[in-house]
Amino acid sequence: MIAIIDYDAGNLTSVERAVRHLGIDCQVTRSLDDIDNADRIIFPGVGAAGSAMESLRQLGLAVAIRQAFEAGKPILGICLGAQIVLEASQEDDVSCLGLIKGCTRAFESNLTENGQKLKVPHMGWNNIAIQKSHPVLEGIRPEHQFYFVHSYYPAPKNPDDILAVTRYGKDFASALAVDNLVVTQFHPEKSGEPGLKLLKNFSAWKP
Repeated sequence: MIAIIDYDAGNLTSVERAVRHLGIDCQVTRSLDDIDNADRIIFPGVGAAGSAMESLRQLGLAVAIRQAFEAGKPILGICLGAQIVLEASQEDDVSCLGLIKGCTRAFESNLTENGQKLKVPHMGWNNIAIQKSHPVLEGIRPEHQFYFVHSYYPAPKNPDDILAVTRYGKDFASALAVDNLVVTQFHPEKSGEPGLKLLKNFSAWKP
């Protein structure tokens, strides 16, 4: 069973719907017992880092996620869940979970591409350039596109933690992996067949 962590940070229904579409048992929960008993965890999120960390701490979920990570349980972080696994975020200048060394950074306001100013947040479909092979990205091809909505991006200290990068005025890390943790800045649950492929890969991954 996959526990989809509910910490008042949005987009849970779409994640649950995508996982159930694949025929995989899952449960949206904030129960510490459910999370402890789950086979694997999806840690999604939409919103601000400060309020998300406050909710995680108040609900006891910050400790539960750290314990799951230390126990080797497979974890998939999505969007905000890909940002607050780092040590800190420039958004709200907040300390985060610290599962991956590094900081979540804001896109610069002067991003350009081919002489055109880019809007922030980065919103819409974009490719990912895979930097190294990983079971969760198996079958993902260069032409596949994924859906993004974000003004911040994860910036790990160790470049070896980067699984994929995406170009939006600059190259930024769009997927990271450390041990039993994989995170994506994009939304696989909103990315059609490539996103479902990634979720299916995660459901079978044995780190």
